[in-house]
Amino acid sequence: MFHISKVALNPGEPVLNIAAMKATLKWAGLAVVCLAVVVIAALLIIPAFVDVKQFKAPLEKYLSEASGRSVSVGDDVRLSLFPWAGVSFSDVRLGNTPGFVEKEFAMVKSVEVRIRLLPLLFREVQVDRLSVNEPRIFMVKNKDGRVSWDFGGSGPETKPPAAAPKSAPGAMSGLPIISLAVGELSLQNGSVVLIDYGTESRHDVSGLNILLKDVTLDRPVRIAISALIHQKPVSAEGRFGPVGANLGQGAVPFEFKVSAFNQMNLQLKGSAENLLVAPRVNVTLDVTEFSLRKFFAEIGRPLPPTADPKTLERLALKADVKADAKAVALSGAVLRLDDSKLSFAATATEFSKPSLAFDLSLDHIDLDRYRPPTSPSAAGQPADGEPAATRRQTDYGPLRTLVLNGTAKIGKLSVNQAKLEDVSLKVTARDGVLSLDPFAMKLYQGTAAGKSVVNLKGARPVTDLQLTVDKLQVNPLLKDLAGKDFLEGATRAQITLSMTGDDPARIKQALNGRGSLDVTDGAIVGVDLAGMVRDVKAGLRGKVQSGPKPRTDFSELAVPFTLQNGVFHTSDAAMKSPLLRLSAAGKADLVKESLDFRIDPKLVGTIKGQGDEKERS
Repeated sequence: MFHISKVALNPGEPVLNIAAMKATLKWAGLAVVCLAVVVIAALLIIPAFVDVKQFKAPLEKYLSEASGRSVSVGDDVRLSLFPWAGVSFSDVRLGNTPGFVEKEFAMVKSVEVRIRLLPLLFREVQVDRLSVNEPRIFMVKNKDGRVSWDFGGSGPETKPPAAAPKSAPGAMSGLPIISLAVGELSLQNGSVVLIDYGTESRHDVSGLNILLKDVTLDRPVRIAISALIHQKPVSAEGRFGPVGANLGQGAVPFEFKVSAFNQMNLQLKGSAENLLVAPRVNVTLDVTEFSLRKFFAEIGRPLPPTADPKTLERLALKADVKADAKAVALSGAVLRLDDSKLSFAATATEFSKPSLAFDLSLDHIDLDRYRPPTSPSAAGQPADGEPAATRRQTDYGPLRTLVLNGTAKIGKLSVNQAKLEDVSLKVTARDGVLSLDPFAMKLYQGTAAGKSVVNLKGARPVTDLQLTVDKLQVNPLLKDLAGKDFLEGATRAQITLSMTGDDPARIKQALNGRGSLDVTDGAIVGVDLAGMVRDVKAGLRGKVQSGPKPRTDFSELAVPFTLQNGVFHTSDAAMKSPLLRLSAAGKADLVKESLDFRIDPKLVGTIKGQGDEKERS
């Protein structure tokens, strides 16, 4: 056996002892451990010797200058460096601008953030916790229209923002980080108070909680939100992501479920694109059926009663929505209200005007069910309502800037007890001019069509109307509209009207136009002139014969007319019947509610048939 204890490397060089090498490595490792302990101890001890409060005043000054408002931070400021670099503040207050009753715009009980510093050098963000505890925000609108959340500069000293420098070719897009890992982002027990002194309204949102856990760029992030609005619960939960490192280049999927006031539930599912440059959202909205009445009752704003108390009990909506900063588009939308189904598509652009387009299709609806219930106290009140002298003038400014282009179709429509079918209309608006051109419908075995134009450029609206009616059975129409049964026949009409104003009194004073009304193969119900002639004695005594309801048939009733400043004129109205011929001329003043007519009756020689055209005196 050979035992080697020393090795000669080269003549004259020292000989290395292996045992000594091991001892050296042992002491080096011990030194590293001691150094680590010293560093950790320093990181733990240094915050205790650093007066963090000395940075409070400079921080308050910086935040005040940046926000243009007073900022204060409480004395309880804490700093930690191990195992996470962390800082916490308490009693943070952001003041309001002068002119508001509320001195603070926002208050936060405490804020804490814990983050690793070393990974930041490699554009990696690792946050253990970021929590905001009991924030309270006052969003106030004064009577003069000023709002507390306006942080924009004003006045002559305000400088326009500098133009953003152009990005160099190949500049990095998306987020300025390559990874993100956040253990918890939370907002706890927050509240928002919305006050409008102009309308004297106040809304409170309390118990606001927002929680995001395990936030990363490469996995979906779950989020939960809950709050109380007027002490009624609202919540949302779902997920979004993964975001990806290149946030501006791909679509970010999301899915949320929202519950409001224990009454309404909706789902949102879609994606968001170009979040950093030009955000765009594609989302499918699904609102499950709920009671609109119970919803508003739950939030303390009950809906007014309707003629049918069972209305507004079922509402559901489905729609595909595409939106960006310049436009919103709805497609494939279906709205169900009680027994009615509305299918529609719509787009909105140029929101400052705005510019709207739509295409609606409604299967059927009875609008009378949604009218206020009739009450005896309403009977006998003037039809014109409030006097024109005390009526507040309507502001048509928003309608003057409106750009509108739409079509609507209704299968069956009931309004004022009148029954319409196959209603179609085209609506346009531009530069203060609204038009229905054309509109058409079927009603009571006949048709009606025409167009209407409303000019809102002046102080009061100017309306022009053209209407054509053909083969309309007047008797069922009068029964449904007025509950009257005194006239029968097929009606034709050609009417052209113009009027100025938006209240009944002004409209009657400015009503002008012309037209003709023709009723053929009809009857005046309630009077039997032929029967009275057959029995002169019964006619003189004014007795009504028993049997079928009396009626006087006629072959034609023609009423040509003109309207001038609310006065109806006719000079050649005529009725032809088997027994007599009637001619009438005169006027009806709609403003003064007075009549001045002359009627000339002429009996014919026979009462057989309605084809006797020869007049006999």
